[in-house]
Amino acid sequence: MSRLRWLLPALVLLVWLGGAGPLSVLGGQLTSLQENDTAAFLPDSAESTRVAELQREFAPTQAIPAILLWESAGGPLDPAALATVAERVEAATGVAEDADALAGQPSPPIPSEDGEAVQVVLPLTPDLGDELVTVVGDLREVIAVDGTDSFVTGPGGIFADFANGFAGIDGLLLAAAFGVVLLILLVVYRSPLLPFLVIGTAGLALTAANAVAYLLADAGAITVNGQSQGIAAILVVGAATDYGLLLVARFREELRHERSKYTAMRTALRRSWEPIVASGATVVLGVLCLLFSDLASNRGLGPISAVSVTLAVVAALTFLPAALVLLGRAAFWPFRPQFGVDAPEGRGWQRVAALVGRRPRRVLAISTLALVAAAVFAPTYDASGITFSDAIRGESNGVDGQEALARHFDAGSGSPTVIVTPEVSWPQVAEAAAATDGVAAVVPFTGAGGPPQTGAPPVVVDGLVRLDATLAVAADSVEAIDVVQELRTTLDAADTAALVGGDTASNLDARETAARDLRVIVPSVLAVITVVLALLLRALVAPLLLMATVVLSVAATVGVAALLFDSVFGFPGSDPGILLIGFVFLVALGIDYNIFLMTRAREESLRHGTRDGVLRALAVTGGVITSAGMVLAATFGALSVLPLLFLTQLAFLVGFGVLLDTFVVRSLVVPSAVHVLGDRTWWPSRLARAPSRVDHREVAAGHAGEGSHPTMVT
Repeated sequence: MSRLRWLLPALVLLVWLGGAGPLSVLGGQLTSLQENDTAAFLPDSAESTRVAELQREFAPTQAIPAILLWESAGGPLDPAALATVAERVEAATGVAEDADALAGQPSPPIPSEDGEAVQVVLPLTPDLGDELVTVVGDLREVIAVDGTDSFVTGPGGIFADFANGFAGIDGLLLAAAFGVVLLILLVVYRSPLLPFLVIGTAGLALTAANAVAYLLADAGAITVNGQSQGIAAILVVGAATDYGLLLVARFREELRHERSKYTAMRTALRRSWEPIVASGATVVLGVLCLLFSDLASNRGLGPISAVSVTLAVVAALTFLPAALVLLGRAAFWPFRPQFGVDAPEGRGWQRVAALVGRRPRRVLAISTLALVAAAVFAPTYDASGITFSDAIRGESNGVDGQEALARHFDAGSGSPTVIVTPEVSWPQVAEAAAATDGVAAVVPFTGAGGPPQTGAPPVVVDGLVRLDATLAVAADSVEAIDVVQELRTTLDAADTAALVGGDTASNLDARETAARDLRVIVPSVLAVITVVLALLLRALVAPLLLMATVVLSVAATVGVAALLFDSVFGFPGSDPGILLIGFVFLVALGIDYNIFLMTRAREESLRHGTRDGVLRALAVTGGVITSAGMVLAATFGALSVLPLLFLTQLAFLVGFGVLLDTFVVRSLVVPSAVHVLGDRTWWPSRLARAPSRVDHREVAAGHAGEGSHPTMVT
């Protein structure tokens, strides 16, 4: 039977590799199910959602307006240019018709008062999905007029540019992520083969995760957008690589103490699975707290991230061990671990441990004060929201067109704010709305098509009238959100029973919902992970200590981000939704490294006492955990290659936060705090008593049959 020990790992490899093809085909269809419309993610109770439902009664055919805009290069447009514009409108209408994207007839050309620009509103069907990017691109090609700058802007044009930012998810993003991970692994392992085994594990986990996510999305169980797909892809690559690093480190250590590679792998798996599963569980439970969100985009991110991490754990504990045990010591070529030859000690981490042991209170005070100094700036973090225009990094025809539109027209034209009010009070509502600062014009919806007309009788549906309010500022701007908020306040104070909706109102509702989610989900994540830590460490003091350090680390990260985003990078702001996602990932992922440290510290404490045990754990785990932290930070940093501001901000928040947790919290704050607390760290377990009174049968049972060499949980 011993000669057939290779059979099980070989079968495991065949199952993974054989399923990779079909899973890849299935997961490749995930992008087609993305829903990137802001309104689609809002709760049914949102005011803008209720208005959107009522709008269907006034205009059964819904549309997303694309504004075709021509701006003169100098002076008013001449008759010849205007005639050419009319021809280009016909061509653009034909392009939209050919793509089955036309939701109605375009408006007639609307010249500006200064005569230097002309716009046409072309209604497009709102359910184009990825086709919107193609349609808008084709429109931009056919509307060019000599002597003018032409744009396709408005909600249709800007949203197409925003959605186009996700085009690199399956290519550029993953290439950057895998590339940076491979580079780090080559430096860490100094082996040409081992990095590809770890990368292959991450790739297989990603393939399986995308396939499962597609099945869930296709069944309507979750909602997927470009943001959730991109973040989940990065998460599975980073998590699978981290877990792979820990298993490889343990296997390499065991190969030095066991002649048989099979025995070495059995011991490595027995000592690795618990911290890997525990760390995966904290991430899974943490991200599942996003199910408490009122935003469908966040609710979708929770399950898809949970699936990704679960499959990362499965791949790290099945495919990678199978590949390693078949290759044995050859996997580490040219630096093969030799039986009976101890690994050279990592002097750097030995010195850090010695420093903590000599001056624990000083190390704790200095490192904590540094974190507090950074955390002081956390309240200055601007999470008031950003526009779609600001969210797009780099060149954008839609953003440039919006700026040109504001130079010649009311900036909110083409995307009116919609007010639905009872028929009996619509004149008073119209008057109050028109008097609101930031509202340029208010006209009743007549159903005639084309630009709004004053003086025409309104359409009445079930005793309700629709009013269209044109804003003086760009409809997707933060200023427009403030105008809509003031408009709602004014109409509520007048007790008119009017509802305010439209694209700007949807952005306002999304911002307010994200702020509510932050208040609800943050304590939920903290509570869930604290319970997991208490069960894992069999203590209460240690989990509370770890959570306190992670919260301080997150606050310091946000404080540093607030300073850099505003003073160095010049970002226009951020969004509460990004702050929420960043918090969830920082807490869930940051606690991982504390789990790896503290599970080892608990084991060493059983044998040597708490103070000596935590120093031993720090010295032994320092190298592998630091490598894992660098990999995870670099993986999330790959999000910045996509031309979307909120992904760049998320990349910094998670990447910097992981590094801060790796090099400061896990290396200095936690070990020094545990050293100061001593055995009280493990209260109320038996380890809280003096080591001389600990029942060492637990130690003996835990190490029976494993040899006399020092063990390493991680």
